[in-house]
Amino acid sequence: MPYCPTMTVVLAIDAGTTGVRTIAFGVDGAIVAQAHREFTQHFPQPGWVEHDADEIWDAITLVLSEVARAVRELGHEIAGIGITDQRETVVVWDRTTGRPLHRAIVWQDRRTADRCARLERDGALPLVRSTTGLVLDPYFSATKLEWLLTEGGVDPRRALMGTIDSWVIHRLTGGSAHVTDVTNASRTMLFDITTLEWSRELCDLFGVPIDMLPEVVASSGRVAVTASDSPVGGGVPISGIAGDQQASLFGEACFTPGMAKNTYGTGSFVLMNVGERCPTPVDGLLTTIAWGLPDGSGAIIPTYAYEGAVFVSGSAVQWLRDGLRIIDTSSDIDALAASVDDTDGVVLVPAFTGLGSPWWDPRARGGVFGITRGTTRAHLARATIESIVMQ
Repeated sequence: MPYCPTMTVVLAIDAGTTGVRTIAFGVDGAIVAQAHREFTQHFPQPGWVEHDADEIWDAITLVLSEVARAVRELGHEIAGIGITDQRETVVVWDRTTGRPLHRAIVWQDRRTADRCARLERDGALPLVRSTTGLVLDPYFSATKLEWLLTEGGVDPRRALMGTIDSWVIHRLTGGSAHVTDVTNASRTMLFDITTLEWSRELCDLFGVPIDMLPEVVASSGRVAVTASDSPVGGGVPISGIAGDQQASLFGEACFTPGMAKNTYGTGSFVLMNVGERCPTPVDGLLTTIAWGLPDGSGAIIPTYAYEGAVFVSGSAVQWLRDGLRIIDTSSDIDALAASVDDTDGVVLVPAFTGLGSPWWDPRARGGVFGITRGTTRAHLARATIESIVMQ
């Protein structure tokens, strides 16, 4: 092994929708080591999407252990951990044993579409919109959590709830920390984005006891340290938390109001920095917390963003790979789509999990139109790529 001078590194954990990744960054921002693992997607009924929280943790254990081992073999020290995650996905676990009480319900899940429609008919949308900046859509955590408590068999007296960041921190700290940051809290439909507190009115609306919910902290700053039996050993500070799309806005240095980014992952998400004052809602878009930084006195200074959410991008490519099996690897789509000049009239509507911005239609479903006897898998691959652009 070539000589490498000792330095400190920071570990970034990206707990995404289809897999988890850990990257070790050096003080110069260079990647020192990285590892990735996919995990299983469960579809128990049409429109339902679930993850096994234990499987997510097992995958994180593997990638963290692999990267930590590589870092320490180079003689480096781990200075801290930052965590980003898939936002609205909700996990519930036993507050005593730490075991999951149900599979995690994923942000793509549509099972609460009827409940959202009833709430809108009952006049709840103005409260949700003004308090959370969100819309009444099953995308967000609140109706998923309500379903777990009313139909999923979860006893609220036993349970703690969190988004994936909370679950990962709970496990990394041996159960001693139950926290989330303002960006993830702002995606639950239970959080007041102006007061930066859980909304008692919304918790009552959805039947969620506030004592199930995590403590809300800033996106930056030490919130806990790892337990001795964690994959990186004990005493490593956990010093950053942010939802994946907000983290990418910050990572792309969109620090000035008006600056925006678009990320292509499982879905596609356009976020624009709109400053430190909570803006007026815009039809078709979400208002969300971009990040919250500590001011040194214990308070959190929020920055807000407008967001346009597209639910299906990379997951459409994954569908071609795993569902239709017309490609062997995701990267195969590039050459296949480029092998034809156009789609020959084939149009794919990728509403596999409903439609997000600006339609917000959870009942929409995907479709393929314009198929003829001359249609090939190349035309379908190109139509899939073009559908991402069209959205």
